[in-house]
Amino acid sequence: MSQFQDLKRACCEANLQLPQLGLVLFTFGNASVVDRANQVFAIKPSGVAYAALRPEDMVVVDFDNRVVEGEKRPSSDTKTHAVLYREWAHVGGIVHTHSTHSYYGQS
Repeated sequence: MSQFQDLKRACCEANLQLPQLGLVLFTFGNASVVDRANQVFAIKPSGVAYAALRPEDMVVVDFDNRVVEGEKRPSSDTKTHAVLYREWAHVGGIVHTHSTHSYYGQS
């Protein structure tokens, strides 16, 4: 049993909400959840479909961007999450999405 089981479960649940809420398409976007006591966070692995996500798939990373636990490759956004957690102690979680409702262009 992983010492980070609860952290990984919370991270997985947060990520599963993203497609349910219509905030992501395909495998784009991610959520991470921090454990300040251990100076680590759990994040969605890169390229894994939301429908296939399980808590044990989450990757635990420290604030220096080093994998602490997990077999999969962490999200390509992991470095950004690490900096945000390191620099802002009040941040407890991060969600990165590519909104399906954004519009870029001329009107």
